Amino acid sequence: MVFSFAPVAILYQAQVPPVINGIRKPLKPNGYADSGADIAVTLRQQGVPIVTPVAAPQVTRDLDWVFPDTAAGIAQAQAQGGTILWLNTVPFVGHPIDAYLQHGGRLVGQPPAVAETYEDKWTANEWLRAHGLPIPAARIMTQPEVLPAEFEFPVVLKPIRGRGSAGVERVLSAAHLAARLPLLVASGEFGEAVLVEQYLPGQEITVTVLPPGAYLVGGVEQQYADYWSLPPVKRFHHHQGIAPYNGTVAVSENSQVMAPAELATPAVQQVMQQCATAARLVGAKAPIRIDCRQAAHGDTYYLFDLNMKPNMTGPGRPGRANQDSLSALAAHAIGWDFAALLMNILRQAWSLT
Repeated sequence: MVFSFAPVAILYQAQVPPVINGIRKPLKPNGYADSGADIAVTLRQQGVPIVTPVAAPQVTRDLDWVFPDTAAGIAQAQAQGGTILWLNTVPFVGHPIDAYLQHGGRLVGQPPAVAETYEDKWTANEWLRAHGLPIPAARIMTQPEVLPAEFEFPVVLKPIRGRGSAGVERVLSAAHLAARLPLLVASGEFGEAVLVEQYLPGQEITVTVLPPGAYLVGGVEQQYADYWSLPPVKRFHHHQGIAPYNGTVAVSENSQVMAPAELATPAVQQVMQQCATAARLVGAKAPIRIDCRQAAHGDTYYLFDLNMKPNMTGPGRPGRANQDSLSALAAHAIGWDFAALLMNILRQAWSLT
């Protein structure tokens, strides 16, 4: 089955995210330009018309393939013929993509207001908790304080608007918390407050959830009327209890899709349904990834980290053979390679009209 697509332009993060209620989300060093180039090259290989900021992009040069997510970058992408913009960045209220949407533009990515609201891990988790989903205990702190009775050490110290595992660490004692929390706040990298969260020592998995729409699965078009989950990916080889940053350790080295027998267990089936519910509750318009973990082996999975912009790296360019993201690994389990995952995401492009 052959589909035709309008010209696509990929945006990367050049807009510095604003400080929101005293909380900062740091700018990613390369602004997701690497994954943006992976997306663009792979889509072009599939016959999708891709507009680029240079006339003859080189596959090894990330910035040859992506436009900055600034007003000027968006205008340039449109002037060069881009009619679907792939928002491979983190938008916020007042982001230049708002004007593009208000004028009927088509987008792959999250609405700015949705992204801004639920990139805040406290807001996201409290919203999901209020709707009956299992969420670990947490509290916001600006300075060390005595934790309530429901907390036991170790706990997890993490940014409220974090990125991957940056700034995340397991804290072993009250003294350790008193030493580490002020340093994280004083750094200014993440803002004036942080999260202290219940540590879950059991199995960690990550679940990618896709929005409703028409998808090609096994060469057959299937209509999904509701949000649905790809098979979970197990995480292992944690560093001091925390999954390492994918820029340090490729996820292909510490992650694998669950085997069919594991996938069929009640706990896993339940958490997949809960993750789909979470995506519906936040109104996701594009894939999201939810990290989940058990308090103990065989226990209920808790949803502890909702990622509104999952990493979308993948193979296809020189030196990128091991760059499958967690979502790409999950896609393999239903017969999608990286290209098929991207093509199916692209089919869900949306507009306000």
